[in-house]
Amino acid sequence: MKPELSLSLQFADPRHRAVLPRHKVMRWVRAALELPGEITVRIVGADEGLALNRDYRGKDYATNVLTFDYTQEPVVSADLVICAEVVEREAKEAGKDLVAHYAHLLVHGTLHAQGYDHEDDEEQAEIMEAREREVLAGLGFADPYA
Repeated sequence: MKPELSLSLQFADPRHRAVLPRHKVMRWVRAALELPGEITVRIVGADEGLALNRDYRGKDYATNVLTFDYTQEPVVSADLVICAEVVEREAKEAGKDLVAHYAHLLVHGTLHAQGYDHEDDEEQAEIMEAREREVLAGLGFADPYA
């Protein structure tokens, strides 16, 4: 049985609203949750994505997904900010389906919200990528790293 999820889905950039219906976003995030969650997913444009990445990570570019995790237990509480322009560009450049790329990034961000990390430790990166593959396969998506 999947954990309970309270989801807020916001579209500051509405360009992909049609490919991100609430029930799909809910399913993808819930599949990656290991505990109950309170998650906000905000789809933003490049300006907001750049400002958040610069202000919170010191990186002067818009990135695909930012995870702001607040609590991990007993309830996972986090904001996932996804930049629509970056996701669209990455999907096109890699020849990936846009929906599959969004699903991957939502799973990726949800895992970050639970403490998974890939930036500082190769072993932890392998654990996180394996979990992403497992969750996405369970959702019917191909390996995002293949």
